[in-house]
Amino acid sequence: MAKDPGRVLIFDTTLRDGEQSPGASLNLEEKLAIAQQLARLGVDVIEAGFPFASPGDFAAVQKIAEQVGGEEGPIICGLSRASKPDIKACADSISPAPKKRIHTFIATSDIHLEHKLRKTRKEVLDIVPDMVSYAKGFVEDVEFSCEDAARSDLDFLYEVIELAISSGANTINIPDTVGYTTPSEFGDLILNINKNVPNISEAVLSVHGHNDLGLAVANFLEAVKNGARQLECTINGIGERAGNAALEELIMALHVRRSYFNPFFGRPPESPTPLTAVRTEEITKSSRLVSNLTGMVVQPNKAIVGANAFAHESGIHQDGVLKNRLTYEIIDAKTVGLSDNKISLGKLSGRSAVRARLEDLGYDLNREDLNDAFARFKDLADRKREITDRDLEAIVSEQVQLPEALFQLKLVQVSCGTSLMPTATVTVVGKDEEEKTSVSLGTGPVDAVVRALDSLTEEPNELIEFSVKSVTEGIDALGEVTIRIRRDGKLFSGHSADTDVVVAAAQAYINALNRLVAAEGRNSIHPQHDLAKVNKKSG
Repeated sequence: MAKDPGRVLIFDTTLRDGEQSPGASLNLEEKLAIAQQLARLGVDVIEAGFPFASPGDFAAVQKIAEQVGGEEGPIICGLSRASKPDIKACADSISPAPKKRIHTFIATSDIHLEHKLRKTRKEVLDIVPDMVSYAKGFVEDVEFSCEDAARSDLDFLYEVIELAISSGANTINIPDTVGYTTPSEFGDLILNINKNVPNISEAVLSVHGHNDLGLAVANFLEAVKNGARQLECTINGIGERAGNAALEELIMALHVRRSYFNPFFGRPPESPTPLTAVRTEEITKSSRLVSNLTGMVVQPNKAIVGANAFAHESGIHQDGVLKNRLTYEIIDAKTVGLSDNKISLGKLSGRSAVRARLEDLGYDLNREDLNDAFARFKDLADRKREITDRDLEAIVSEQVQLPEALFQLKLVQVSCGTSLMPTATVTVVGKDEEEKTSVSLGTGPVDAVVRALDSLTEEPNELIEFSVKSVTEGIDALGEVTIRIRRDGKLFSGHSADTDVVVAAAQAYINALNRLVAAEGRNSIHPQHDLAKVNKKSG
């Protein structure tokens, strides 16, 4: 992609770096759904995964390359280390995409060279041109990253970058890998690269950064002022440790403060031309999809996409907003796709009307998923007076793109109260379609349900997070439950919504267990699992 000093390219790494968030593991169908939404959002590049890392990653990148984008859509990118097997796997996985990129990297900081790579600077200088040239033999579009660039010796960094560009790299990425730098330092780094690398004008200068000190977005905006023209970011800022620079914050900062940033692009301040190609009205939808599929809840006070981002509690603020929204709002909620639409759908509504509204919300369901969604919609319409777009999103999010269900929840019944020991009766359908039931006691209704499910499934794990939130207002609101479990150091999340939070908790736990089983590559109950024996023991 040719360097365009008048535009900022958005490189989304939600499916690669974002998926590295603990507990955010996604299956192939979920990755595909997110990639399709990223294409609707209008990002320039989708980093679909790390193909050499696992057969699952390879298959997901390949499927995205086959089905997402097209000639007018985003570039599909795969990540690889600076080694031939990695680069070859990356090239093979992205080969179906009309527009494709290999993103290869090697560390350049002395601490990484000494303790991780165990290589000298000279060895790195030999590797870079060889591997960039090798990648260039597969694709025209090659990106090269200097891992831990923010802590690298500047003269060495300039030399590596110059070599990479002369060997064919179209994009040079400067990562703040550990989130260590500050805005002024990062801006100076980008400025100095532009000044001291002779052939830098032949490549797009990109930035990647983590939020360990809460400075990632600020660092990126300073980098833009100093010549960076690609931003590598994630939806909701998810990613390793404290996460990545948040896409939605970067986009809206460049949108709202366009008059401030325009001069850095050689434009007059009043120029109305957007700095990115992102469709801002798709931001909220993208945020909710990623949150639902990863199980990573967005904090209420999160900028742009948090539940409170456009809420006003103070009487003074409320009075001002009622008189003129600009008194306390710098962004129109509709700009980011936030709507309080009430849909006129009810018990008598047909499947076509529900399908049409779901398509408006960005859900493209197959016949089976639509049938399931419609059945849940009808059930909800019997129990809830008003159905909103958020309700519809909630009832389809848990069923769409879930792994193949080894365990299916058939029945949940609880007894509890001030003078009763919480008791749960749970029925689960296994892979063999045989129903098994268990009865368990617990410290509360959810604890009793989880104990019953554990006795039925015999999938040992540690429950590390249980959260409940209301989807909408009112006593009849759906309750969204997110559960995260851990086994062998790996985290798995489950998500569900129901007007009964105990039922939602049971389904979320089942979803997490199914993710666990799917991640281990099992599609049947483990040989030692005997649900019949469990059923007899539990009475």
